[in-house]
Amino acid sequence: MLIKRLFDESLAQAAWLVGCQATGTACVIDPSRDTTAVLAAASAEGMRITHVTETHIHADFLSGARDLARRAGARLLLSDEGGDGWRYAFRDEANVTLIKDGDHFTVGNLKFEVLHTPGHTPEHVSFLLTDLPASDRPIGIFTGDFVFVGDVGRPDLLERAAHIAGTMEAGARVLYASLQRIKQLPDYLQLWPGHGAGSACGKALGAVPSTTLGYERMVNWGLTAASEEAFVADVLAGQPEPPAYFADMKRLNRDGPPPLDAMPVPAVLPPFALSEAIASGAAVVDLRRGAAFAAHHVPGSLGIPFSKSFSTYVGSVVPFGAAVYLIADDARSAVVADAAHDLACIGYDHVVGAFGADALEAWVKGGRPLAPLKSVQPADAAREVAAGAALLVDVRKASEWAEGHIAGAMLLPLPELTARLAEVPRDRPVIVHCRSGSRSTVAVSVLEANGWTNLRNLVGGFDAWVGAVLPAEGGATVPVA
Repeated sequence: MLIKRLFDESLAQAAWLVGCQATGTACVIDPSRDTTAVLAAASAEGMRITHVTETHIHADFLSGARDLARRAGARLLLSDEGGDGWRYAFRDEANVTLIKDGDHFTVGNLKFEVLHTPGHTPEHVSFLLTDLPASDRPIGIFTGDFVFVGDVGRPDLLERAAHIAGTMEAGARVLYASLQRIKQLPDYLQLWPGHGAGSACGKALGAVPSTTLGYERMVNWGLTAASEEAFVADVLAGQPEPPAYFADMKRLNRDGPPPLDAMPVPAVLPPFALSEAIASGAAVVDLRRGAAFAAHHVPGSLGIPFSKSFSTYVGSVVPFGAAVYLIADDARSAVVADAAHDLACIGYDHVVGAFGADALEAWVKGGRPLAPLKSVQPADAAREVAAGAALLVDVRKASEWAEGHIAGAMLLPLPELTARLAEVPRDRPVIVHCRSGSRSTVAVSVLEANGWTNLRNLVGGFDAWVGAVLPAEGGATVPVA
């Protein structure tokens, strides 16, 4: 038996290649849109993919299950649980088999048993795996977004991302019942989740790739809750704000993700076209490091440096379906290709092209100045705020705010910024901050692109503020000199 984890760092998402080495056949669980990696992995192991499935309709990335099954000539198994509204629109395609609780399928000598594990979503299923030549007892369970290492799937996304009112508490109670069911399974079962640390599908996911059910029964807060009421309160508290694109992912994954035969390679655009891109109102995303963007950037561009958080930040502040242009030091660099890849994995397919450093030079030669990102040191910001001369806008998560924040600051989490722009005043100076400065750079550039002018970024963010022993509710309260 072969079990191989294919982990996407930008999404903190795991697909699983599970193969029977005796027959050379394999099943893939929860593939992302980039199917090249799993196809290459199967080929390297001498495996033919005969089955493709997924645990649920995903909200944080565009599924590759339908496309992978097409490319591999495999059977596509989809959950038939959850009722109306949670049924795949492409359920009647010739290669689709619908699965429900208690069903099973085999891949070579491997048996997969379907468990309906709702709560994160109504249609969510998990897969118990048995290696039949070794034992008639299961070896482990693929839990998708149901149980993670150290955490459980959040039940609030239907309400907070898909905007289905009144579903959070009901989902939490269903999730609690699902957890009671899994607790009846043997402790020795290995547990293979669909996400790791960094995912927005939970609030405290562990970084190790797998665990055991017995260990999670001891340490996972979701499996050790004292009561249903305590669990409901805890699971709904402190969940991170979902990026705006989550709602679109849910819809596309249900209705049928567009096929993608190859990852996109952005066209290299002529330098003079940058002014046209800015004038068009498209999202012009500057991938350079934060310090480079702060030193000088094209007014109207968004400062979102390429990192593991890139797709999350773009999906938080760039409207889904928008035309996107990229700026990098080198338009032909791996950074540009990687950025386009990560955007494609969350369905941002309209990446028109990329500009290099020569586009910034052409901008200046055309008589248009580059702009710095204005900043302010914590002590200076504290004096202005104390005098009522500036407003602090905190773009961290609500859970971070609860742990400590600056008195008088306005909480506006980054994923909510574009929907709540009207709440940010234009008639007074605004100082934006996050924990260390990365999210606030994104936020300042968004505000600037939307016409705000009197903006500054707090150097070092909340960490620097506390480090300077400045007033913070829940933290240091030493008066400003």
